[in-house]
Amino acid sequence: MNSTHVSIVAIPDSMFSTLSGIYDVLNSFSLLSTYDDALPKTAPFQVEIVAPTQEEIITASGLALNAQRPFTEITYTDIVIVPSVMVEHGKWETGRYPGLVQWLQERHSQGATLCSACSGVLLLAETGLLDGKEATMHWAFASTFKQNFPQVHLRLEKILVIAGDHDQFVMSGASASWYDLVLYLVVRYVGPTAAQAMSKFFALQWHSDGQAPYLMFDQPIDHEDAMIRDTQTWLSEHFAIAAPITEAVKQSGIPERSFKRRFSKATGYSPIAYVQHLRVEDAKRRLERTNASIDQISWSVGYEDAASFRRLFKRITGITPGDYRRKFTVPHFAQTQK
Repeated sequence: MNSTHVSIVAIPDSMFSTLSGIYDVLNSFSLLSTYDDALPKTAPFQVEIVAPTQEEIITASGLALNAQRPFTEITYTDIVIVPSVMVEHGKWETGRYPGLVQWLQERHSQGATLCSACSGVLLLAETGLLDGKEATMHWAFASTFKQNFPQVHLRLEKILVIAGDHDQFVMSGASASWYDLVLYLVVRYVGPTAAQAMSKFFALQWHSDGQAPYLMFDQPIDHEDAMIRDTQTWLSEHFAIAAPITEAVKQSGIPERSFKRRFSKATGYSPIAYVQHLRVEDAKRRLERTNASIDQISWSVGYEDAASFRRLFKRITGITPGDYRRKFTVPHFAQTQK
């Protein structure tokens, strides 16, 4: 088996855990082959950490690392992976790594598969190669991504996005979804049996529910319509009343049609969709932190019909309220004993 060359990009913004996790999994085949005959004896990946310089880098995690080679020495590679990054105040500033962006463009032109984990897609998007394509990332950086790269179609509900005519772009969502990225690459370049073996050894799990269950509703307030901002503040406290939109229209003092048009323009949501997201977000907190029944929670957030609430909850989060509670409730063995 010919080995596939993988270049993992390290920059000062890199998160050490994601970078090292990807490196360890892709670099461990030969070590683990004695435990499972599904794994090839010869390493299928040749993995290198590359950076703008070979000098020591202090990553965003505060830990130091030395790249194995400067990226300028890599004239051919099969896969490039940009791990997650952390930037001050969550604001990405373009133009800080022009040489690296050009290098990514050149590797793509030679046929390399370009990958990102979590917020690493911020650097990948600077190449312009994702324009007009879908992408995913950590939801916390969605605002800065949209501001910098409006031509890219962000699909935050997806845990893994594979884009391009020849699947040459692979992007994973928030934090630990680098598991999905790595397992996908193993399936693609080594085979599904090997991916299953690596999944068992490292206890890696596919996030089959997607990223929607993990998303937090980010109320869009960075607009200039003061009246709509006041309405948003009021709705955040009164979303559970019987007819919040009707009451909000009355308080606005403008015709209902004008109110709805202004609200949608300012926030990107229709008033009813906005209220639904507020209600579901509150329901998520109650499912996580209380023992209230789903019917009780449905009533608390403004729905007398629990069946309608369940349908809405699944449409927004991708899973049922019961599944959500099971996914995020702290297990009994981990709860503090008092």
